Amino acid sequence: MGGTVPVLMVHPDWDAGTPAPTMIWMHGRTVQKEIDPGRYLRWMRAGVAVCAIDLPGHGERFDADLQDPDRTFDVVLGMINEIDAIADDLRHWSEFDADCMGIGGMSAGGMATLSRLCSPHTFTCTSVEATTGSWDHQRRRRMFRDRHDTEIETHNPLTRLDGWREIPMQAFHSRLDEWVGFDGQEVFINALRAQYDDPNQIELVVYDETGAPYEHAGFGRMAADAKDRQRDFLVRTLCRETPSTTA
Repeated sequence: MGGTVPVLMVHPDWDAGTPAPTMIWMHGRTVQKEIDPGRYLRWMRAGVAVCAIDLPGHGERFDADLQDPDRTFDVVLGMINEIDAIADDLRHWSEFDADCMGIGGMSAGGMATLSRLCSPHTFTCTSVEATTGSWDHQRRRRMFRDRHDTEIETHNPLTRLDGWREIPMQAFHSRLDEWVGFDGQEVFINALRAQYDDPNQIELVVYDETGAPYEHAGFGRMAADAKDRQRDFLVRTLCRETPSTTA
């Protein structure tokens, strides 16, 4: 990866000699790429390779200043700007299938995912958790304090849906999420479904209550259910289509 972006790479069989469908995955604020081995193990056993990324200022590139909630928007923008270079680097690895590459993330990683998908790309599906594509619903959060409206709207997925290509999408959320309200993500999902030729390609999984911290991190007692549903979604959709546009 050019020595600039730390990643965790997991493969179903490094010695197989054939490329595996691949997911690029981005964690949330204040954690790191190794946070969820149960997710990666499920994907690996299902034949899906993983490229998990440390967000800017996180994990192996820890920066205490970028852990602050005030800097979350900077972290998201930084990650958006790194996604294409990471995907391009993966194309040089014969173990990873560039034509079967999905993208996803949770919380801040999910925000970067949804914003990136509003521009031309070659990803074949996406799965996100505890995040939002309607940034207007988060404007009270510290991450948007003192940020100019134009800067926010330039990257706000809800206002950029004309650039979204119809791909299979999965989204998870707790209805009681205290950090990223469900109302904003519901608005985004409904707007996205309205412009899909086949809205059934969008799967929204909503938990009424999970017991997770702040109903946001990890889905608590519903964690295994979420991970199993995500694995099944990737098996169904990751290699379902051939990308028609280039990043």
